[in-house]
Formats: sequence, structure tokens, C-alpha cells
Amino acid sequence: MVTESSSTGPRLRLLAVLAAAALLVAACGGSDEAPAAEGASPAASVAGGGGREVLLEAQAIDTLDQALAYPKKGPAQVSSDILTLEPGQETGWHRHRVPQFVYVLEGSLSVEYDAGVVKEYPAGSAYLEAEDIWHNATNKGDDAVRTLVVYMGAEGAKNTVERAP
Repeated sequence: MVTESSSTGPRLRLLAVLAAAALLVAACGGSDEAPAAEGASPAASVAGGGGREVLLEAQAIDTLDQALAYPKKGPAQVSSDILTLEPGQETGWHRHRVPQFVYVLEGSLSVEYDAGVVKEYPAGSAYLEAEDIWHNATNKGDDAVRTLVVYMGAEGAKNTVERAP
């Protein structure tokens, strides 16, 4: 797997922190606010004229329709990184034992899961990666793919397990 070091720009670090915070709030039951009305715009106004773009809202299943499940042992911990795949590069077969939020920053990511299921995620896509399912992500395009990856794990729980050759 290819990742960028922690020397990425402050904007990407801020995005990672905000995504992790939003996921932790959602994991803890979210807020007392009523859900948005159907058909409402995903962007909501905030004080000061800014905006909010919802990437995932109360997501309870992953990309393969499995129920979201958090590790039960050890104190919770969140890790994040930026994954970069150059054209033709792939991650290699691996699986995750903890919930993982993925946001495609640039390019288009192709992920093949065991049993031959293939999903495509263009820039701007946000999803929860499948837990405990072997998969391989590939950049089939002509430009680099960059993704923000946030692991919602627990102390002692390995976020990623590589498949033995």
C-alpha cells in the first residue's frame, strides 16, 4: 500500500480530523437533531456564511451491505491517512477488521472484492469499506488516485491485514 507521510498540507489534515470527528459523533449516536427532510439539499448553511457538505449521513451498512460493527475490545482509537495510487498501481489483497471510512479526493478507484464483485468510486465518492472481506483496490485510470482513509478501530486491533501470497 502506498501512503503519503504526515507532511501533507494542513487542509488535508483538517479534512481528516473533521471526517474522523463526524464519524465519531455518528458512532456515539449523533445529535438530537431531526433527520433532514427527504429531498433536502445535502449542504446546510452554518453561522458565518460557511457551508457543510454531507459526505455520509447516518450510514449503518458498508459498501457490501454488511451492518457496521465496531471492535468490542480495547479503548477506541481513530487513525487516518492519505492513500495515493499511481496509474496501474494496486494495494494488493487485504482486509480490514475495523470500520473504515473512505473519501476519494482525486481520480477513480476500482475495488475488487472476493467472489468477483467490483465497485468503482470516482472522485467525490464517500463510502464505508467492507469489513473482514478480502479486496484489492486498483487505479485503472491515467491520473493518480488519492483517497482519505479513516480507520475507526480499537487499541490492539489491527486496522489492515495483508493476504499471504
